[in-house]
This record gives sequence, structure tokens and C-alpha cells, in this order.
Amino acid sequence: MKQTVHLQTTAVHGTAVHGNINQRVPKSSHALVTPIMQTSTYIFADSADLRAYKAAQAEGKPIEGRYQYGRYGNPTIRAVEERLTALEGGEDGLLFPSGMAAISTTLLSLLSSGDHIVHTDDSYGKTREICAVFLPRFGVEATMVPMGDYEAMEAAVRPNTRLILSESPTNPYIRVIDMERVVAIAKKHELLTVIDSTFATPINQRPLSFGIDLVIHSATKYLGGHNDLLAGAVIGDGELIALIKDHRGMLGSISDPNSAYLLERGLKTLGLRVQQHNKNGAEIARYLDQHPRIESVWHPSLPSHPDYTIAQAQMDGFGGVVSFEVKVDDSATPEAVASSIMDKFRIAQNSPSLGGTETLLMQPSIAVYYALTPAECAAMGVKGNLIRYAAGVEETADLLADLEQALEK
Repeated sequence: MKQTVHLQTTAVHGTAVHGNINQRVPKSSHALVTPIMQTSTYIFADSADLRAYKAAQAEGKPIEGRYQYGRYGNPTIRAVEERLTALEGGEDGLLFPSGMAAISTTLLSLLSSGDHIVHTDDSYGKTREICAVFLPRFGVEATMVPMGDYEAMEAAVRPNTRLILSESPTNPYIRVIDMERVVAIAKKHELLTVIDSTFATPINQRPLSFGIDLVIHSATKYLGGHNDLLAGAVIGDGELIALIKDHRGMLGSISDPNSAYLLERGLKTLGLRVQQHNKNGAEIARYLDQHPRIESVWHPSLPSHPDYTIAQAQMDGFGGVVSFEVKVDDSATPEAVASSIMDKFRIAQNSPSLGGTETLLMQPSIAVYYALTPAECAAMGVKGNLIRYAAGVEETADLLADLEQALEK
């Protein structure tokens, strides 16, 4: 009978927990923790050994645990790839040196000159920049559609459309895409689907279970969880992952074993951390939703959120990121009002990241879109009075007290 375990258990033990303990492959020197294999190349006993390795590769049956050169594999990195694949329920997965490396390599691997993609508007700025500026240089066109407008999404599909790309939840407004509707559109038009699930983690959401082809993570955030590494990951369909792996080797977008080691260590507490992130995010959102100095709040746990019903149906938790706009009168600019509140926090710190143990907050109009005018920011859907609050794993009561004193002043 197939053994069923919870995600937190898989996060601790990886794929080994799905079999008999006596069948586990021992690590080097029988270590409990995956060792850091700090090597760029590997040796072969003789020419026959090398020929056997190459022959197995050519047949598509690589020898388990054997590698030739660091750009094509490393046992420490592979252990993390297998753990991430198990968490997402995919066929295979790849590790990258950053989330943007994962996105860019995936798009370059799947697209050719003359192709077209459809992507949603509420997303990370650099992802939108890749679609609007970088891909067109290589003859790939992109159409941006409003998040949540599935009629516009389907209407944007052309004969040369190759894939649909979105985040869920999105950055910075925590929108949640209806994956079943996206998959239905994609199947109708024979398209690939790619979801950046960084804000959710596999603890809160598993896009592959809805039929999404590939899921991407900036592992720098929740998966690593301690603000001490850069990493990215792509998990999903085995054939697509094999194609991306070939391109990763050519483009040289390779992670390193030290970062992989830190990421695996972080993954072991993922379920525990996300539980506290979820609690803090929901409590912060409820508090802000009732506060007289707050104009709008975005968090999928709130019934007022535009995707509340979708989130309830396809997510197990809603994460620690809460975005909100502060009320502004005529005495100051929206940006100045938000900045004055940002500077009053004692626990939460001003930083452009999220998903770690520490609570971080940022003002997108300054941290991301500083070079743009207020009108240009507004055209992109970002107001000067917007604050993105990324709750860490501190005690909820302390975060609420910190928020209260910052708003009251």
C-alpha cells in the first residue's frame, strides 16, 4: 500500500520517507544531513568507466549518483531538487541560482522567435520587464492582460501563442488566479502553463495538481526562509524539465552546493514557518481592514478580497504578505504619508524582500519604481501610499503592537 505522509514530513525527509527505511540510499559516510559536495568536476576509474557513463546517458538512463562536470549536476543540488519535486508533486525539478534565473531560463527554453505569450499584469516588475523588453529582442511577443479577466486572457491567444504565464498569489496585490480556468483555456488552445508560486509555497498551494505544467519559485523567499541565500526552482512535467535542464547547462545558470545546502536546511522547517506566516498574515490583514487610517487591504483571507472565493477553493493557507494603502489628506503627498508610517516601525524593517523569519516592509513606489513619476506608477497600478507588509515568524501580538504604534503616530 502506498504510504501517504504530510507535506511537513516530506519537507524534512524528502523522497526517502515514501519508501521503507531499510531501502533508503545512505548518504556519504552515512551522514544524517546531506553533505556539501564542494567539487566542480568528477573522476572516472578508467576509459571503460567513462564509456559506460556516456552510454547510459545516450540511452536516457543515467547512472544514479554519477556526474561528469559541475555544470551538469551535483549531488547536493540534486538532493534539493528531489525534495522540491516531492513537495510540489512533480515529475522532476531543477535548481537555479535565483528566481529570475529560473524564469528567464524557462522562457528561453520554451520559446522561439515568432512565438507569443500571454501574461497577467499584477506581477513582479522584472518578470514584466522580461516579457515587455527582453523577449521582444529575440522575436518573441507578449500580451499583458488584467489579472482575473479570463475573457481577456483567452481573447489574447493567437495562432502563435505558446504559453500562459502568471503569478499566484501575485506581487504586490496578492491576487489569486483561477487555475482550473487557466488550464481549460490552455488545453483548448494547446498552450503550456507556467505559474510562479513563490508567495504560496507548496504548503499553501500546489499548482501542478490543477493541471499546470510548470511551477516556479524564488527559493530566496519562503523556501529558504532565513534571508541568507539566493536560489530559484522550476518543477513539473518531466519532458519540459529535461529540455530546460539542457539549456541550463548551456547557459550556465548553475546553483552552488553551499546555497543548496542552506536551502535544504530551510526546507526542513518550511511547514512550521509557513504556519506562523499564515497566522500573522491573516491577523495583520484583519487588523488593518478595521483600522480608520487604512484605505484598502489586500489579503486572500479577507472576504473583501476580489479572489476570496477562488483562494478558499484552491489554497490551504494565504501567506504572510499583506498589501495596504494608507489614507491621505491634502496636507501631504501619498508617498510622504506612507514613508512617514514606514519610518515608525520598530520590529518590521524596510527591505525589498519577503518570506524570511524577519518581518519586512517596502514602499513599492520608492523601492521598485523610484525612477517613475507618480502618474506612471499609478498607470502600472502602484500608488504612492501603497505599503507591502511581509510578516515574518515573530509573535503575532508583537507585530500587531508594532503596527498599531506606527499607525497611531
